[in-house]
Amino acid sequence: MVLKAKERGIPDIEIGARYGISFSYLQQIITDAYGVNISVLKGPKRIKRWEPKNFSEETTTVWSFKQRGDWATHDGRYRGNWSPYIPRNIILKYSKPGDVVLDYFVGGGTTAIEAKLLGRRCIARDINPGAIGITLENLNFIPPRHLFSEGSLPFYEPEVSVGDARNLSDIPDGSIDLICAHPPYAGIIKYSTNIAGDLSKCSVPEFLAEMGKVARESLRVLKPGGKCAILIGDARKDKHVVPIGFQTLRVFLDAGFILRELIIKRQHNCKTTGFWYARSIKYNFLLLAHEYLPVFEKPMVRQTSEQIPSWEYTFPHRSLAERVRTVEEESLETTTVWIFPPECLPAEIKRNLLRRFAPPGGVFVEFQFGKEIQELDILPGQVPSLIYVHPPHELADEQAIAGYRNAIVKIAQQARTFLPPGAFLVVDVKDTRVGPTLWPMGLLLWEDMTAQKEFLIKEIVIIVQARPSPGRSEEHLEIVHRYLLIYIRK
Repeated sequence: MVLKAKERGIPDIEIGARYGISFSYLQQIITDAYGVNISVLKGPKRIKRWEPKNFSEETTTVWSFKQRGDWATHDGRYRGNWSPYIPRNIILKYSKPGDVVLDYFVGGGTTAIEAKLLGRRCIARDINPGAIGITLENLNFIPPRHLFSEGSLPFYEPEVSVGDARNLSDIPDGSIDLICAHPPYAGIIKYSTNIAGDLSKCSVPEFLAEMGKVARESLRVLKPGGKCAILIGDARKDKHVVPIGFQTLRVFLDAGFILRELIIKRQHNCKTTGFWYARSIKYNFLLLAHEYLPVFEKPMVRQTSEQIPSWEYTFPHRSLAERVRTVEEESLETTTVWIFPPECLPAEIKRNLLRRFAPPGGVFVEFQFGKEIQELDILPGQVPSLIYVHPPHELADEQAIAGYRNAIVKIAQQARTFLPPGAFLVVDVKDTRVGPTLWPMGLLLWEDMTAQKEFLIKEIVIIVQARPSPGRSEEHLEIVHRYLLIYIRK
């Protein structure tokens, strides 16, 4: 009866109320019946157009697609599949017609469809036969002649088969130009019930270990200079963020990749009013509204690790402090992406931090690099409730980066001596490019802070300036986002 109601298009909430089942149990019923977790029980849609309207390639590190994209046979029936705008951008930026694109988590076939439309060869794999069936259905089309007229694009039918991303032994070394994939997040959405090796059923440690195998196979099959783009997001446990994105980034770097770009992909399905606004404020957590899209590159030659030079940093006594004052009652941000106009960006960051993480009567402490810093001014009976570390000035070379990281560790070590349990330490930082090398500062500082056992990561917030300037470089994307790493004192 549940499946028949779903087939008739009855909304999930109504099905749950009618039959007394949870959303998770509804997904289990669908997955058991169809072999794959899908949101709509119907076949490919009727094609209305073949290309996105008014498409232009992304030029900055923040990608935002309010409309998912519905050209060709793209649809949303495969639960959790990514917007076709993502593989279209990646394929156009990092491959040329005739190149070989690999997607080993093909799901409903989004990457394979785009590769077929854009004149690329494609190898499409998934461990789930149900997903492969949907992919083949969605690829059952003949593109119009005008897309390939006058020899502008070659035409290739994707090679689609069941396969495991951890074992690509049938693919020769150095034969792939581009990998474009959206792996299942550890335990977020379960895509099968009885398929051995399905990463969607792994715990976070298991997922990271298995992704290490994926990363090593990816490095092997890519050509030198080939790119690997992986979309990955975070999770939440006990109202604290679980930084799966940063940890997956580290897995691929440890496998031997270098990082070319680190893109933030915004999500637009997070409710920020009514029920979710109230819960976000009451329980003090932010709705996850971003994912990470790192673009890795296989080195042209074998990399050798070099010791980053140490740089001593003399830490001043304390910091400029100001007490929390009355803040006018305004709505607070409830997701992990904060977008503010440039003229009020610093003030809005501070306002949201104060209202969310500093109780009335507490002390707000700021560390600013490169300025004279005075003694911490605390009134009798008061203790700091929040320390905010401003972003540094430009980090021009590896030595400056090493010195800055060392300074953050020393700030944390000093902060633990006077921050009480439940107080917060917030580090504001931006990814940095030194020559051709992209330094993922969010990841690096998170790793440095993980060693400080007294602090636990609470939130990772993405800061974006409204109306950012378009990218100025054709070689690299313009970095237009920052991170707030929000830690709570144990």
